[in-house]
Amino acid sequence: MFARSFSKAFILIVPLVLGACASGSANEQQAASAPQTDIVDTAVSAGQFNTLVAAVQAADLVDTLKGDGPFTVFAPTDEAFAALPEGTVESLLLPENKDQLVAVLTYHVVPGKVMSSDLAGQQLAVKTVQGSEVDIDATDGVTVDGAKVIAADVEASNGVIHVIDAVILPN
Repeated sequence: MFARSFSKAFILIVPLVLGACASGSANEQQAASAPQTDIVDTAVSAGQFNTLVAAVQAADLVDTLKGDGPFTVFAPTDEAFAALPEGTVESLLLPENKDQLVAVLTYHVVPGKVMSSDLAGQQLAVKTVQGSEVDIDATDGVTVDGAKVIAADVEASNGVIHVIDAVILPN
C-alpha cells in the first residue's frame, strides 16, 4: 500500500523546460529556460525516485520541498533504497517511526542551491536541514558520506537535485 502511494508521489522528477524563445530580450529567454517544476515534481517525473517520494509523503515533507527553498537534495534512487537491509524501508514508513524517517530524509537536504561547480576540487562538511553535517568529497568525482553522485545539477524551480547511489544515514 505504501509502495503504491509512494511511487505515485515520487514520480517527482519531471523533464526540465529548457527551451527559450528564439526572439525576445535576454530576460525573456532566461525566464523561459528556468526550470518550471519544483523539487518534488521534478523527482516524480524522473521515475527513479518512487521510494523517496513515498517516504517524503509519509514524512509530511511534500509541502516543505515544494516551498520556496532553495534546497539542495541528495536524492537516493529506488535501487539505493532497495540496497538497504531487508525491512528497513518498511520500518521507516511506519507511523510510529515518522520522526526517524524525517531525520533520515532531512539529512539528504542542504539549505541553499549548491551546484557541482560550487564543490569542485573540495572536501568539506556541510550542515544539513536535519542538523548534522554530511562529508562531501569532490576531489575525484563527488561523494556525499560515501554515496556516489551519479547525476548532478538537476535543476528545479526551488533548488537542485544531485542523484546518489546510496541512502545516507545520520550518525
